[in-house]
Parts: sequence; C-alpha cells; structure tokens
Amino acid sequence: MVVAATAFAPQEIVGLAYDLGGVTTSTVTVPLVAALGIGLASSIKGRNPVLDGFGLIAFASLTPMIFVQFYGMYVYEFVEAVTVISPIVSHIPETAIAFDFNLLTLLKGVLSVAGDVIPILAVILFFQYIVLKEPIDNLKEVIIGFGLVILGLDAFIVGLEMGLFSLGETMALQLTQNGSNIIIYTFSFAIGFSTTMAEPSLTAIARKAKEISDGRVNDFVLRLFVALGVAIGISLGAYRIVNGGEIVYYIMAGYMFVIVLTFMAPKYIVSIAYDSGGVTTSTVTVPLVAALGLGLATNIPGRDPLIDGFGLIAFASLFPMLTVMTYGIITEKMGIKGQHELEEIHMDELRHAIEDANNMRLSTIRIHGTDKRHSYDMSFSAVHIIVPKKRQDEAIVAAKEAGAHGVTIMEAHGMGLEEMHNFYNRLESGATDVNLMIIVPTRKVSDMIYSVMHKLDIVGEGEGISYSYPIANLKGLTLKSSDL
Repeated sequence: MVVAATAFAPQEIVGLAYDLGGVTTSTVTVPLVAALGIGLASSIKGRNPVLDGFGLIAFASLTPMIFVQFYGMYVYEFVEAVTVISPIVSHIPETAIAFDFNLLTLLKGVLSVAGDVIPILAVILFFQYIVLKEPIDNLKEVIIGFGLVILGLDAFIVGLEMGLFSLGETMALQLTQNGSNIIIYTFSFAIGFSTTMAEPSLTAIARKAKEISDGRVNDFVLRLFVALGVAIGISLGAYRIVNGGEIVYYIMAGYMFVIVLTFMAPKYIVSIAYDSGGVTTSTVTVPLVAALGLGLATNIPGRDPLIDGFGLIAFASLFPMLTVMTYGIITEKMGIKGQHELEEIHMDELRHAIEDANNMRLSTIRIHGTDKRHSYDMSFSAVHIIVPKKRQDEAIVAAKEAGAHGVTIMEAHGMGLEEMHNFYNRLESGATDVNLMIIVPTRKVSDMIYSVMHKLDIVGEGEGISYSYPIANLKGLTLKSSDL
C-alpha cells in the first residue's frame, strides 16, 4: 500500500510522508507501544514475547506513510491555495536566534505539553476503571510520574529550540559553503551515529530486547548496529540531496533489501529490526537530521526544501532494519545463545556425560580356576539384601539358588519407624542386621530379588529390604567360565 500510494502521491508530499512515518515513534509513543506489544505476547497463550512482542512500533511507523500520502493526494487535487508562498529560503542566519526565555513562555509550553499528555492518561484511566473495572494500585505514583513527564518533555522541547534546531541549521549552511561534499557526507555519518547512540527510546528498546531474548541480543551491540544503519542512511540521504534524485527509488530499493533479509535473518531478530527502524528517529535525532536536510536543500542550488529537504528521517528509519537483521544473521552464524539456552546446553552435556558413563559397561572379569582375564561389554548390577542377622544364611541360600556366586557381608544396625521416635537410646546398640551385597549380571537381578523376597517372606510378615542399582566399569570380579 505504501508503494501504491507513492506512485499516485504528489512528489511534494512523499518525502514528508516517509519522515512522518519515522517521527511518530518517539519518546512518548515507544514505551507505551512496546509495553503493550510485549505484554500482550506474554499474556496470550501460544505467543512468544520475542517473536510476537516486538513489531507494533513498525506498524506505527508504516501506516502513517499511507495516510499522509492519501492526505497529500486530496490536498493537491481538491484544495486550492489562495496565496502561494515560496518555500525556498534564501539565507539561514549563521547565528542562532535567541530563545524568548521568560516565565509566560515556559508556562505556555507546560500547558501545551500537558494538553498533549493528559489525553494519554485519560485513555489509560478510562480503560482501567470503566472497561477493565480494576483499580490502579499505585495511582499516586502514576499521577506524579505523568507530572514529571510533562515537565521533562517541556524542558526537552525548550532545549531543542534553543540548541539542536538552530545548531543543525547553522551547520547545514556552513557545510554547503565549505565546497567539499565529502565533508557533508562525513558529518552526516558522524551526526547520525552519535545522535542515535544518545536516543533514550533506542536504549529502552535495546534493554527490553536483551531481557526478552534472554541475553541473546546484546543491548549495546544492538545500539551500535542501529547507529551504524542510521549513519549510513543519513549519509546516503545527504548524497541524494547533493546530487539530486527522487527519494522513492532510493527507498523502494532499500525495502527490497529489507524483504530479502527478512527471509534470511533468524525469526527472533526480524520484529526487533523493524522496531529499531522506528525508534531511531526520536527526540534527539529528528531535530538535527530534519534541520540538516532542510538546510542542505535550501542552500544547494536547484533543490526544493519541500521536495528534497524531507526524507533524511526516512533513510534513518530504513537502514537500521538492514543492519540489525545483518547483526541477527552474524550472531546466528556465530552460534550465540541465550542464557537459558546455555544452561540447557550445559545440562544436556552433563546428561550425556552421565549417560556415556552409564553406557561404558566394559567389564574385566577373572575366570575362576585360571589366571586369565576377560574384558567384554556386559552390564552388571549390585543387589543389596538387608535382613536381621538371624536370617543371614537363609538370604544367602536364596541368592545362591538365583545365581549368586559371591557375597559381601556388612554388619548393620537399623531402626524402624517406631524406634525413630526415640532413637537416642539406641545409637550405641550393636549390629543387629546384615547388609548382603551381591554383584551379578543385570539380567539375573529380577530373579534374585524375587527369590529372596519370597524365600524370606519380605513382602509378607518377614523383615528386610532388597534393592539394586547398575554398576559401570566393573573390574576384579571372578566368575566361572560357564557363566561367561
């Protein structure tokens, strides 16, 4: 739809539409939209916060491009301007105009920002109390937080007007008068990289991406790749302004690469990449980049600020998608895993090591009556029979009948459930039981335990316990050649 709208929209509106698609996702929008997406994906069954939680910012950046281009078609087709004012400004002052810094201006600014922010609070309160019918536990903190947001945004806007806007315009004028295009491209690259690294929205999204991806995405490296994409995009956008050319061809070619990389990149990075393209053009980047583009288009002969001056923000939104998906492909090739994945791999390795140890059943057996030893793959188990001393012989006979050729007898002293209630008086008692350990091939274990249990009536009124466990790496056992 963006491509189709671009084909019919007037060229004066295309660059502005692409830029507005980027500036919609800024300091206020990004935290709420990102929290909404991740919250929904975390709460809805069958959704993955990494795969499905990111991407709302991309939609919030994309659809305004369509609506603004439709608006441009309507305005240029049906609205007649009474007076046409030339957009070309012949000169930008080299010194910044002093900001009218007084109490009335500051108060108007605070009220203006409050008028923008209060509707957000109203929407949240409406859905919380009217639709969801749930109270806000920390309502006082929320209201104080919104108050701080209003003051902070107003201070930020004043700072932009006093510093970044005027500085960007002055820099653009000085760059065009320098006579070297290389300096323009170098400045565009440097300013794009540095402003992106300072973007608070990008920092917030990068940290959230690291958290949601379980550490697979490194927040600082993600910011570096996003900043690199912005730097490349603004440099290419400056090249378009200096040398001419329609923005649509640059943008469409870039999105073709985005589509190709979307199929190549790992799924978890795609939506993060799309969102990164939106959050780059926020409160720090936009003023300088917009001022740079308009300044270059104003001072370079043959350029129209309305047609050529807008569009740098669109480049700054496009190229981070390419660099972030490239980052995802690189990390995939390097085999970088998340924290839980690393723990699972470690547990799998430990599990395999245990299984390998259990599977190493190479036993070395002495052959009775000879000096020969024989090593072969055969599993053995240890059978333990714990019975009162007086029934020791019965247990040995039962085991011998089931195939036992040797036994290790260990004296023992045990207590039952009743004796455990007052066991201090019995700690020094002598051995009353025996623990018979018999090592046999695993295939004989069931018959041996069955024989002992029934001969000594362990499952009935007789006393005793019988159990077994596998043995690995058996050495030194003596068997008859007939057993082998």
